Amino acid sequence: MRALLVQHDHVTASGPVGDRLRERGFEIDEIMVVTEENFDNPNVDFEFPDASQYDLVIPMGAPWGAWDDACIGRWLQPELEWVRTIIEADIPVLGICFGGQLIARALGGTVARGQKAEIGWTAIYSDDTSLVSNGPWFQFHYDQWTMPEGAVEIARNPVAPQAFTYGRSLAVQFHPELNEAILEGWLDQGGIDEVTADGQNAAVMLAQTRAEEAVAGQRTAALVDAFLDRVAKLS
Repeated sequence: MRALLVQHDHVTASGPVGDRLRERGFEIDEIMVVTEENFDNPNVDFEFPDASQYDLVIPMGAPWGAWDDACIGRWLQPELEWVRTIIEADIPVLGICFGGQLIARALGGTVARGQKAEIGWTAIYSDDTSLVSNGPWFQFHYDQWTMPEGAVEIARNPVAPQAFTYGRSLAVQFHPELNEAILEGWLDQGGIDEVTADGQNAAVMLAQTRAEEAVAGQRTAALVDAFLDRVAKLS
């Protein structure tokens, strides 16, 4: 089976999500929308590929919100249309953070800047812990979606909705791909200022991530397995 992984920036790798997919026998192709030299000016032209040759598409996170047409306008609308057509073609999509927001907006929900940032390891409340566990999961966003018609909300917390299914697709607002190396990249790319502005200690967050990494990887593997077997039906 083949999976297409969409990196929206140069510092967000697939981490344990990609690891588990490879363990499940997937061949993974990766594309990058905004390269390092365009990171500060992400409104670039990008042509999304034909996804019909893939069994699974995974839009990853991004430093931007999926509501921010002004910042990332030239490729945001094309990606929304691309995601919508993929789901309509019954190709499963696993949307992670920004990718989850894309699914929500592409299917007629809304995405907007939220009332409160969510940064760090956070417990959620799941209706189906065998699909999406209560975590903790790593969060790094300022956004909130509303549910598209026909979606089934799976999890939430007091701040924002956290996961929903739609047909064979799953959207999550958190980062199951997060490991120490990815967080280091985010912090080095300016995330340390955001963590500090949120009143948190980046060094402690990194140490916590290092300590959490092994068990978090197990949670991610379980999430990927449940998604593939129960939602995407690709087992």
